[in-house]
Amino acid sequence: MKPNMGTADRIIRVLLAAVFAFLYFSGTVAGTPGLILVILGGVFLLTSLVSFCPLYTLVGMNTCSTKK
Repeated sequence: MKPNMGTADRIIRVLLAAVFAFLYFSGTVAGTPGLILVILGGVFLLTSLVSFCPLYTLVGMNTCSTKK
């Protein structure tokens, strides 16, 4: 897997995952919508840790800066 996520994209995803986790575990969002947020947050966290997003490859997107 070739990295296709830049630093800013990774930071945004980690912050969103933290917000989603807070909303779920504080009880603000519960039930099915809460579980969807937790799963989405987990996906965001996982993709930011490995610097690779499968959806980016499908649409041909790359936010990773290239080194020359």
